[in-house]
Formats: sequence, C-alpha cells, structure tokens
Amino acid sequence: MARQLRAEQTRATIIGAAADLFDRHGYESTSLSEIVTHAGVTKGALYFHFAAKEDLAHAIMEIQSRTSRRLARDLDGRGYSSLEALMRLTFGMARLCEEGPVLRAGLRLATAGVPVRPPLPHPFTEWREIAMSRLLDAVRQSDVHPDIDVDSVAHTLVCSVVGTRVVSGTLEPAGRQPRRLAQMWYILIRGMVPVTRRARYLTLASRLERETGAP
Repeated sequence: MARQLRAEQTRATIIGAAADLFDRHGYESTSLSEIVTHAGVTKGALYFHFAAKEDLAHAIMEIQSRTSRRLARDLDGRGYSSLEALMRLTFGMARLCEEGPVLRAGLRLATAGVPVRPPLPHPFTEWREIAMSRLLDAVRQSDVHPDIDVDSVAHTLVCSVVGTRVVSGTLEPAGRQPRRLAQMWYILIRGMVPVTRRARYLTLASRLERETGAP
C-alpha cells in the first residue's frame, strides 16, 4: 500500500511539473529532461509512469476533462437554473485555473493543437456540448429566447471563454480574468435573455465577478 501511495505521489508530482512547464513555456519548447529536473525525480521514475511526452499531455487533458465534468455535475445538483449553472461553471473553471497549473496547461495544450487520444473528446468539443445542454434547458426554462440558435451560441460562448483566457493571460494580470468574464456575460445576456429576466442574470454576473476575484 505504501509503495502504491508513493507511486501515485510521484506520478502526481511529474504531472504537476510538466503542467507548470507546458503552461509557462509551451509543449514543444519543453523537454522530458527539463520535466525530470523540475519534478526532482529520476528519468527511470518518469519513464515508469510515462513512455513519452505525449502521454503527459494526455494525462493533463484527462484531468482537465474530469475537472470540468465534475464541476458541471456538482452545479447541476445545487438547484440552480441551467443558465446560472452555466455561468457559474465558466467562473468556477477560471478560479480553478488560478489555483494550479494543470488546467492552465490543459488549455494551452488544447489551443496549441496537441492531439487528443480517443475516446477522450477534445476539450473544446466537450465544453461546447456542456454549453449546448445547459442552453437548451435554459430555453425550456424561458431564461433564453426560444428562437436563438443554440449551437451557434454554445460555439460563441466557448470561443469567448477561451479567447478571453488567452488574450487576458497575455495582456493583463491574472486577477483581471473575472472582470473580463463578467463583461463577456453582459454582452451575451443582453443578446439572448428576455428583458423580463435580464436584470437577474446581469446582477449574477457582477456577483460572480466579485466572488471569483482576488480576496
């Protein structure tokens, strides 16, 4: 049992080190030797868990996928409306990105075109499907105009969230991200939420910005 626990801890350490380097320097610019040094492990330990750099990238994207699905399920179980759950999901993922490098690295891997191995879906495909499901429910709950093109809105939402993260991460301090997300939601809410329900969700966007921002 102790040996298994040590092996799991070593694997997690290697993933964390790889994620930190992928996030800061990019996938192509990071070597396995650099990961070994950054993790403080031997090459043998790395190769025991991962045969190639691609295996590390896949492990990071698996964690990213599990995290987003787990957060979505958790929010679905709290009694929120579907639109509120979707909004909270975007802010929740933004918060988790700031808490460690794995999700940030996952996003950088996704935007860099690193191949995703089936059956794991590409992150953007998975996020678009999550968004579509919540938006369809929001239409049924009358929180979104019934005549919107749900597929287009879901696609635009994913593009906006990813683009906001990439652009803000390049041009602004990390603490600015919640503000940019709120601004994105202000635009979407005004375009797709009926006037009678708009104030509720605009207020929610402001509250989530405050809750997600730095203390």
